[in-house]
Amino acid sequence: MKLLLDAFWRAVAYCLHPRVIALSLLPLVLMVAAALALGYFFWDAAIDAVNAALDGWSLVNALFAWLDRFGLAGLKSGLAPLVIVFLATPVIVIVALLAVAALMTPAMLGLVARRRFPALERKHGGSLLAGSLGALLATLVALLVLVVSIPLWLVPPLALVIPPLVWGWLAYRVLSYDVLAEHASREERLALIGTHRWPLLGIGVLTGYLGAAPSLVWASGVLFVALAPVLVPAAIWIYTLVFAFAALWFAHYCLAALQAQRDAAPGLLPPLNPLPAVPAALLPPP
Repeated sequence: MKLLLDAFWRAVAYCLHPRVIALSLLPLVLMVAAALALGYFFWDAAIDAVNAALDGWSLVNALFAWLDRFGLAGLKSGLAPLVIVFLATPVIVIVALLAVAALMTPAMLGLVARRRFPALERKHGGSLLAGSLGALLATLVALLVLVVSIPLWLVPPLALVIPPLVWGWLAYRVLSYDVLAEHASREERLALIGTHRWPLLGIGVLTGYLGAAPSLVWASGVLFVALAPVLVPAAIWIYTLVFAFAALWFAHYCLAALQAQRDAAPGLLPPLNPLPAVPAALLPPP
């Protein structure tokens, strides 16, 4: 627990580092540009598709009729955008996590290593290809779980529980590999993750629930749809900062645990120096 809390506070402090803040702008710019481009080309078509689907539900039509009686017919126009954002949020979160892992984690890991662990040997037990394949497989599993669990989201408590758990598991799988790939050997990485699996999973789940914070921004968007061009970038930046904090938390925890693991491992005895050769003249006769 001491190691977990120490890594937490150090990650919080590093989030205020000017370099970390500057690094967070690159995923933000790329994701906002992609969101605006997708919105420009597909927003109207998506709104029409959602409205057509909602019109086919008798329960939704009854709800709209009930709202008309109270003069709240205007809420109908805000339902389709809310549904689209609600369905797109898990994808946005996963893309934000992968963007942070690819664009920010190497630089932040280097910052942590230089400032705290300059003498920690780099054994290069991981590779970019293995990390990318592992992240792709974990992402596909996370997306599959999210799609299968969509019917459970209709139960209000589960809608706030299941997605953050999936995001947290994905963060654990992706970031725990990325922060150890350069410094730990394969055997050290497997041993460390096996020993610290539950604290590492806890870090992922906690940051997953922190990633649910922008839901408050979406709630504001229901009443202020016109502010979506401002609210969406704000939410994406929150996602970026949350996962940047997660990467720093994983980096501080894993590198400190790796250092402790190496310090606790029994050292190998140095090889014995062979005895010097005896000159032939000093050897007894045969």
